[in-house]
Amino acid sequence: MSTATMESTERTRALLTSSEPRRKSVDRLMTVLIWAAFVVAMIPLVSLLWTVLVNGSGRISIDFLTYSMRGIFGGDPSGGIYHAIMGTLIITGWAALISIPIGLLTAIYLVEYGRGALARSVTFFVDVMTGIPSIVAGLFVVALMTIFLGPGARFGIMGAIALSVLMIPVVVRSCEEMLKLVPNELREASYALGVPKWLTIVRVVLRTSVAGLTTGILLAVARVIGETAPLLVAVGITDSINLNAFEGRMTTLPVFIYRQYSQGPATCREDQLNCIVDISNQNAWGAALVLIVVVMLLNIAGRLVNRWFAPKLR
Repeated sequence: MSTATMESTERTRALLTSSEPRRKSVDRLMTVLIWAAFVVAMIPLVSLLWTVLVNGSGRISIDFLTYSMRGIFGGDPSGGIYHAIMGTLIITGWAALISIPIGLLTAIYLVEYGRGALARSVTFFVDVMTGIPSIVAGLFVVALMTIFLGPGARFGIMGAIALSVLMIPVVVRSCEEMLKLVPNELREASYALGVPKWLTIVRVVLRTSVAGLTTGILLAVARVIGETAPLLVAVGITDSINLNAFEGRMTTLPVFIYRQYSQGPATCREDQLNCIVDISNQNAWGAALVLIVVVMLLNIAGRLVNRWFAPKLR
């Protein structure tokens, strides 16, 4: 090998193995900016969690979690949020039971079958429903149920229907994006083996995208579990325990928080021993902490579902 060839080889190797100072400095700058953005984004979240934890942890007790507000007046600290916890779980559960099948089947139609004007119309209306104000959903359900049940009807299932109006477009959009991520090669391989399209969707497409579908459904649940306005309109408020969504009013945690905070300080007499002036504020913070814990448990359940049902890589 000639000297010129060797020198050219050395220069090429030096250019390939050495980093330019400007490139290295830009890389370091971008790393710092990314970490700074992450820290800035975490500050309000950590502050929120810390504030709720500090203000709400003092109110948490067995009695607070197992008693309702029936017969509790003024600054009496004996009440609890059991009726609100059960109302939240029941109404949200019914909303999910209504929304998940409709939203998932709509997403499957749009991805696997949807063509032409009908598919475009469904997509358009889903986009419109995504921006519907929550109070409008509550008013729509009240107006609809008034036709069949008469004025003044307030049931838990009405709140579930109102929440499903808000939840369905979120389920459709998130599930649609997850289904689009499934490679077409998997579908074609299944068709090549003679598997029908519906079975391919059930055993291949849904099985592959189950982790993303679960995440999208949990996002939809998180979207509606904190709603207050439609439930105030469609369900009303009660201080008693009601476990039947088809009979009588119910209370959810967000509605309970709103009501307690709006009550303001209690009026206590000087000779009244069992009276706390700011008990309503304490109840609101305690319910807010429980609501955050419920959302966290739902996310943990979603993580477990992802781990159990996600495709195993060999």
